[in-house]
Amino acid sequence: MKFRDSGINLWFIFALFLIVYFKFNILIQSKARSIDLLKEEEEEFLDLIIDAIQDIKGKNIVQIDLRHLQDAPTRFFVICEGESSTQIKAIANNVARRVKEETNNRASHVEGQNGAKWVLVDFFDVVLHVFDKATRDYYDLEDLWSDGKFKEFQNI
Repeated sequence: MKFRDSGINLWFIFALFLIVYFKFNILIQSKARSIDLLKEEEEEFLDLIIDAIQDIKGKNIVQIDLRHLQDAPTRFFVICEGESSTQIKAIANNVARRVKEETNNRASHVEGQNGAKWVLVDFFDVVLHVFDKATRDYYDLEDLWSDGKFKEFQNI
């Protein structure tokens, strides 16, 4: 079947192709910009968590980037320790409070507040682990997730 015979104008098909092509390119470019924005927002979110930990003098802060691991349970772990159960609770509560106030996000789950040897604050893409020293040494998450990319922060 020829296009002339079916009544379809070749110029119309060409114009339609150009419209689809340009819209697709614009969509791809906007997705690339939104991914960059997400990376920037992700960095700001992680910086906020680190700052909130440092507010309460959390020690030995480590950020583990798990994004490149296939079966990772989250995108980032942030691990730190406190010197007492009171400080461990205060760190976890301060992080949750500041994230809620400054980003309007809530932790999807908080676990371990009762014993406060290991408090986990789950923000879905970022999971914060606040340990006492002995519990951190025992579970050694840094060794368990040693394939991740590590970033350490100075004690304040």
